[in-house]
Amino acid sequence: MISPKKIPIDRLIHDSFVQIERMAFDEYQNGGKNLAINYSMAESPFGKLMVASTAKGVCFLAFEDNEKQALDDLKSRFPHATYQKKSDEIQHNALLFSPNVPFQPLKILLHLNATDFQLKVWKSLLKIPMGELSTYSEIAKKIGNPKAPRAVGNAVGRNPVAFWIPCHRVIRLSGGIGGYRWGIAVKTALMAWEKEKASND
Repeated sequence: MISPKKIPIDRLIHDSFVQIERMAFDEYQNGGKNLAINYSMAESPFGKLMVASTAKGVCFLAFEDNEKQALDDLKSRFPHATYQKKSDEIQHNALLFSPNVPFQPLKILLHLNATDFQLKVWKSLLKIPMGELSTYSEIAKKIGNPKAPRAVGNAVGRNPVAFWIPCHRVIRLSGGIGGYRWGIAVKTALMAWEKEKASND
C-alpha cells in the first residue's frame, strides 16, 4: 500500500481523492440564504486566485487577479449567503498546487450546487489522468450521451471550481484548445504544468 506522503500529485487529481458533495435544496435555495461562506485570495503558479468554502467543502475556486471581481462572481452565485474573508483548513487543502502551501495529500472536499447532468460531467472530468486530454465528444460518450457534446460543453463551462474539476483537460475534437472560463493563457499554463508533473511523477 502506498504511504499517503508518497502519493504523487497526479494521483490526487482523481475522483478517489476529490470528493464532491452536492448541495441540498435548503442550502442553495433563496440565493444561498442558509450558507455561511469563507473566502480568501491566494497565489498559484498560474496567477492569483480566490478560493471559497462552506463548512462542507470548497464551493468556488477561480483564477482572478481582481479580488472585487472574483467576489462579485462568487456572490452572484449565492447572493444571500453570509460571507467572511477568512482562510480555513478546507481552503488550505485545496491549495496543494500553491508554492506557499506544504504538500499534504489529503482528500479534497468540494461542496457544489449542480444538476444531475452537470455532476455526471464533472465526475467524468476527474477520471481524465493528469497530463492527458479529452474532448467534449469523448466525455459525452463516456457518460452515455454520445449526441450531447454541446450540452457537455455547457456543463464544463459552468464548473465553479478551477483545477480540482479539471475542465482545462477538455479540448475540441479538432485538437484546438478551445475556450476556458479563466482565460486561454491560464488553460495553456495548466496543461503544460500538469504534463510536466505527470512526467516527473
